[in-house]
Amino acid sequence: MEILWLFLLSLIPRGNRGQGVYAPPQAQIIHAGQACVVKEDNISERVYTIREGDILVLQCLVTGHPRPQVRWTKTAGSASDKFQETSIYNETLYIEKVQRMQGGRYYCKAENGVGVPAIKSIRVDVQYLDEPILTIHQTISDVRGSFYQEKTVFLRCTVSSNPPARFIWKRGFEILSHNQDNGVDIYEPLYTQGETKVLKLKNLRPKDYANYTCQVSVRDVCGIPDKSITFQLTNRTAPPALRLSVNETLVVNPGDNVTIQCLLTGGDPPPKVVWSHNQNVVPSKGGNLTIWNVRPENSGYYNCTATNNVGNPAKKTVNLLVRSMKNATFQITPDVNKESENIQLGRDLKLSCHVDAVPQEKVVYSWFKNQRTVVHSRRRLEISRNDPDLPPDTSSLDFFDLRFSDYGTYMCVASFPGTPTPELSIEVNISAETVPPTLTVPTGQSIITVREGSRAELQCDARGKPKPPILWTRVDKEGPLPTGEMIAETYDGKLRLENVTREMSGTYKCQTARYNGFNIRPREATVQLNVQFAPVVEPKLREIRQPMHTGFTMRCDLLKGSPLKLATAIWRYNRNLLNVPPTEQMEYSELRINSLTQKTSGTYECTVSNDVGSDSCVFQVTGKALSPEFYYDTPSPIKVYKQFRNYSYLLQWTQKEPGAVDPITSYVLEYRQTTLRNTMSKNIPVGGIQKGQLQQYLLTDLKANQSYEVQLTPFTNFGAGDSASRIIRYTEPYSLSPSDNTCRFDDDKMCGFVQDRKDNFDWTRQSMQTENPKRTANTGPRMDRSNTPEGYYMFIEASRPRLPGEKARLISPTYNVTTKPPYHRTTFCVSFYYHMYGRHIGNLNLLMRLKSKGTIDTQVWSQSGDRGNKWQHAMVPISATGQFQVVFEGVRGSGIEGDIAIDDVTVRKGECQWKQVPPSKDVMPPGSSTCKVLPTALHWAFFLFVLLR
Repeated sequence: MEILWLFLLSLIPRGNRGQGVYAPPQAQIIHAGQACVVKEDNISERVYTIREGDILVLQCLVTGHPRPQVRWTKTAGSASDKFQETSIYNETLYIEKVQRMQGGRYYCKAENGVGVPAIKSIRVDVQYLDEPILTIHQTISDVRGSFYQEKTVFLRCTVSSNPPARFIWKRGFEILSHNQDNGVDIYEPLYTQGETKVLKLKNLRPKDYANYTCQVSVRDVCGIPDKSITFQLTNRTAPPALRLSVNETLVVNPGDNVTIQCLLTGGDPPPKVVWSHNQNVVPSKGGNLTIWNVRPENSGYYNCTATNNVGNPAKKTVNLLVRSMKNATFQITPDVNKESENIQLGRDLKLSCHVDAVPQEKVVYSWFKNQRTVVHSRRRLEISRNDPDLPPDTSSLDFFDLRFSDYGTYMCVASFPGTPTPELSIEVNISAETVPPTLTVPTGQSIITVREGSRAELQCDARGKPKPPILWTRVDKEGPLPTGEMIAETYDGKLRLENVTREMSGTYKCQTARYNGFNIRPREATVQLNVQFAPVVEPKLREIRQPMHTGFTMRCDLLKGSPLKLATAIWRYNRNLLNVPPTEQMEYSELRINSLTQKTSGTYECTVSNDVGSDSCVFQVTGKALSPEFYYDTPSPIKVYKQFRNYSYLLQWTQKEPGAVDPITSYVLEYRQTTLRNTMSKNIPVGGIQKGQLQQYLLTDLKANQSYEVQLTPFTNFGAGDSASRIIRYTEPYSLSPSDNTCRFDDDKMCGFVQDRKDNFDWTRQSMQTENPKRTANTGPRMDRSNTPEGYYMFIEASRPRLPGEKARLISPTYNVTTKPPYHRTTFCVSFYYHMYGRHIGNLNLLMRLKSKGTIDTQVWSQSGDRGNKWQHAMVPISATGQFQVVFEGVRGSGIEGDIAIDDVTVRKGECQWKQVPPSKDVMPPGSSTCKVLPTALHWAFFLFVLLR
């Protein structure tokens, strides 16, 4: 068999099968998930419709050589939207539970370095229907000079859906329509978000007090059921009303237990009360909000909201303030009118005191001099508050015409009188020794140089009385300090940086603060930080492939470092030190090898060092051949021989850059079943391989239903090259043509059959080798129709949790797809085998599903009850105009011994041939003749071989 295959291949001209198979990528998007429908929208746009929460699976089928790499990207809706940040590099895009925001246009981009990339797209339309929301609004208007009043009620129903929902209004069980009578009006309001329909009840009548239902529907799109909401309208229906048990501003002390009551004063139906804080719902009980052991961080606005879907929600807000004080500061402001920066007798002076407090305006400031209360004097001393030039709620002592007797120690005390909140105080001394600050950088500290990863300390010395805090900022870079703060405050003038990095290099500014000292122009200085770091070199890793006995040069370049100079460059070969003379160049180091041999191939490493550290360039030098490139676009690579339960596979490949090394003399092919460890090996001699030339080998006697791992290794005079691996997966040949389309379910693609999403459970693909060892006895087949352990079939499992009458449907691909209008009635024959054995067998039905404007299922065959422990044959004629599918419907019987199976399904054009079809999966029993019947194609090959001779 293998000889004849090779003979057929030898008849193909070498130029046609071996030259220039490199090809640019081509792509096509198909769906494999739970799609509702894939349709053409506006002729040119493919739309993939799916239900929210279902599994989204898009496959990008690619051709081209080398094998293209696939990247998925997405836009939100239109082509002008920006791509998402994340991309998926895989031929299959899988989303477990697709959400509405994941709808949009998906792009599959395939590229392989040959030609331009291939880009295909499909729009994913996620279908959903939310629960409707029903709100009620009432208006009362005077009519004819207040002789009587009219009451009008608006029932507003809003829903979010895709596609747009249809609304149905009901009063009780009666469906209401627009202008049904003078008291009913149904309309769609303008300028509303989402889809809304309003039911207007004019001049409310006694019969209008009833139950009203808003039913929304997307017409069973994607199997989404209708949803509804009901409201009982009575003469008591009213919007919610609230009142609070406390004032809108509530001030409490830390540690208190706070309870706020939100009392309902109206509303029918009974409103629901919810408390929230910072847009987060907080636990409450019966409208009562309790905060135990309150702390300053509990401060803020608390909202009580009552809703009953009638009118507008009722809302009350409480501003909770927890008393606190912190950060007491002072300022000394010399005479601003004289632009003075010093304290001088005979001039004005201002002492200011401030604390950060809650509530700020309730703080009481007291001033003391030398522990005695300061007394207000209009002529010489004034105590003021809220100076516009100072922070709000700042207390100040203003001295007019400062005298020597005013010198002393002043203390400012801030308090909340009558509360347990502790007082805060701060002291400041006013004397002839009170002088403004000066700021300097210590000698030798204006430039700080440290190594990366170490600790740095920048210092500025402040002098003066009082000594102010020092504030640090960055000068040459916008952004925060390494600590994460924009400004760092230090009292000793030192900015300490831990584990410094090269990004911290730059200029830092120190300046005196205008608080806890003189309120004058800040004094400033700068410090330069230099961070030394190890060199950075390239290439980090480079591969050099050469033919044997050719020379090459390796160069390691210094890109950056601090200091930027090359102190040493050390070369090693396979970790052994080489004697390389130092180079005069300071930015790189080179090494020349005159001839590549087995002894000079290996790993070369160049280590470049400076005063801080080192970095390395690594060169992998070899004469090994590069890996083969498997060819994935072979037409029909699999030939199946059902008589012998095996198949052959035509493996094709090209060689990546064959001219980079010595000529390839042979390949070693190793392959094994993916489920076994035993490996088989083949040696394939070759010669004169050119770039892009297609190589091939026919793998025979592969076991049906089994996948194989294949590894291919090229050999040159240097030895073994790089290997390439791939998986060969068994696929059952299947065609929608009427000549050969028998489906035996021997591969997991099931010939295009899919499970129905609207049934109760699924059919199961199984063989004797994969069946559950705890399977139910006395029902179902032991093996497939060909009576082979590895052969597969489809069956329904009747065991628990299945219930009587539940259905499983298996839907075929679409047939008659090439038919175009005008349609003519065409006859087809559906042939299949079924197995119905067990005392609880239910029904097996065959349906024909026509695909026109809607989906119409017609039962064309049915069987029920126990038919014995054997496979039975059925042939069913059907007649169709246009495209159709066949559906196998299994109905669960009364108990667990009710497994039903099908196998060997064929749909052929024409009348049914009423004769028994022989088994198609038989294997030769042990001990039989070794002479095998060749497939028809091989008969013709042998005839052609004799004829040509």
